[in-house]
Amino acid sequence: MSYTLHEVDSPARHQQFLAVPERLHGHRPQYIGPLYNEVEAVFDPAKNPNLATGEAVRWVLLDAEGIAVGRVAAFLNREAVDVKNSDLPTGGLGFFEAPNDPVAARHLFDAGRAWLAARGMQAMDGPINFGERDRFWGVLIDGFEWEPNYGMFWHPPYYQQLFEDYGFQVYFKQYTCARPVLTKLHPSFYQRLEKFEADPHYRFDYGRKADPEKLAQDFHHVYNLAWGRHAGVKPMNLDQARDLVREMKPVLDERLLAFAYCDDEPVAFFLSLPELNQIFKHVGRRLNLLGKVRFLWQQWRYGRSRDKKMLGIIYGVVPDHQGTGLDSALILDAQKRFISGGYTDIEMNWIGDFNPRMLVTTRSIGAKIRKTHATYRFLFDRDRPFERSPIIR
Repeated sequence: MSYTLHEVDSPARHQQFLAVPERLHGHRPQYIGPLYNEVEAVFDPAKNPNLATGEAVRWVLLDAEGIAVGRVAAFLNREAVDVKNSDLPTGGLGFFEAPNDPVAARHLFDAGRAWLAARGMQAMDGPINFGERDRFWGVLIDGFEWEPNYGMFWHPPYYQQLFEDYGFQVYFKQYTCARPVLTKLHPSFYQRLEKFEADPHYRFDYGRKADPEKLAQDFHHVYNLAWGRHAGVKPMNLDQARDLVREMKPVLDERLLAFAYCDDEPVAFFLSLPELNQIFKHVGRRLNLLGKVRFLWQQWRYGRSRDKKMLGIIYGVVPDHQGTGLDSALILDAQKRFISGGYTDIEMNWIGDFNPRMLVTTRSIGAKIRKTHATYRFLFDRDRPFERSPIIR
């Protein structure tokens, strides 16, 4: 099969780029594609701040009949830590889709490699997003029978082989863990909850949509203390937290926004959303006016269900309260609200194998690995020793 590669530089190419995953995987019962507007936002300077100090390019791969059968993007942010302050400046490769043909994959990988090398990069990670790690990150390598969560791609098994045959190596694995909400927790969870409930300095509560400013401030405070210092995670300013709350407000369920407070200071959270792909799979890929009407209708129907899936987005405890058992108490207190809301199944946002402590915590609440993605790295110098992502200690 012969192929030609074309840069996405016209409305027609944009549409080809967006349509490739559906053409390749739309017949699969597990497939749920991403919203077109959210993919386009990654490459829009008005919506992606990374483009202020970086750049991105996209290509589509056409077969001999002129049909778009593959796609890929490459991007780099010159202010990113792994570019600016590293002896291995690393760019990104993402939104990869291809037929089961190593020749097609090589066209796409070569394009990203050459583009990044011309800009001084010495390695490329992929498939990743030109943005945060919470979406469009990693290639699915296990759990193909499950539907993807909102913001994640579904990939067929042969993608792993395409990456590894080209020379990519696993930089880290990403585990999506799941459990029934009604899973019986260890007796120690109940003991810890009783301890904190008896302490007048502590209280458990939930975020309220009617007070978005407090929700943003509480989230911002815990997030920066619990996560802002980790490698690969940027601290968040308050305006970013406000924007996040405003953006997510239409889909928030207050019962899923669990906080713990010590003397009125927010010190822990476990924040979840209704699993939006369970709604979007009935809406379509375009969130235009008709798509929004469909979404509101399906959201109303889903909200009345007593068999709902939730997605655990982020969990964190400020350092001074880590190791006290507060996390266990918070999860048990929140579980009561999950059940009252009709939620029966929970999947958690992926956890990297570089974070073994979080994986231990996840196992402690009865969750098991349901899906595995991998983030790969390709070194341009093929003789350079490969190192995996460092472990968070």
